[in-house]
Amino acid sequence: MGGTRTSGDRRSPGARGRIDKRQAILDAAFTVFAREGYAQAGVDVIAAEAGVAKATVYNHFRDKENLLREAVAASADQAMAENMAVVGRLSTEDGDLRARMEDVGLRLLRCYCDERSWALRRLLSGEINQFPDLLDIVHGHAVDRVTEALADRMARLTVAGALRARDPLVAAEQFVALLTGPAETRSRLGTREVPDAELRAVARAAVDTFLQAFGAETTDR
Repeated sequence: MGGTRTSGDRRSPGARGRIDKRQAILDAAFTVFAREGYAQAGVDVIAAEAGVAKATVYNHFRDKENLLREAVAASADQAMAENMAVVGRLSTEDGDLRARMEDVGLRLLRCYCDERSWALRRLLSGEINQFPDLLDIVHGHAVDRVTEALADRMARLTVAGALRARDPLVAAEQFVALLTGPAETRSRLGTREVPDAELRAVARAAVDTFLQAFGAETTDR
């Protein structure tokens, strides 16, 4: 019974092993690139950290430059999945919109202030001159998709009468900026761990400012 393969897992053991090795290499590559920078990162070090032979790295990714791009893309995909799960919590159901937005804001901040997220941004900052396309990779895999998903939620809330966002994409961008701007300042660009209570305060202030600009107009006089 323990050896029975589920209907959703039809890959052969060899195929699964290849995928597992590929993922191990990507994880190790991201760690080494973020820690040492592209120029100083050795493929032999990456292979050792992944627990594979150096030749295996080249078999999967051809060269070090391609490995950098694939590692950044994989990290962006992971960030995208985590952020999408949070954005999905911003529903149009009846109830306290402010509380829902504060919850979503806090969860987005936790994603943003995660050490892997900071490592990705530091890596981009260090390598952007040599590899300017890395920014396009991150935006295409994560930033733009998350912002568009958040804009979709803003549009739904506007249709439901909970917000008045004429341009939901602008509203989404403003909400993200209200969260991430203070987070960068308080974290000293990721060099200081921000206590959860501080993140809650940032989320609360961001939602307060956002709703002043985009909240539905009250009919009370």
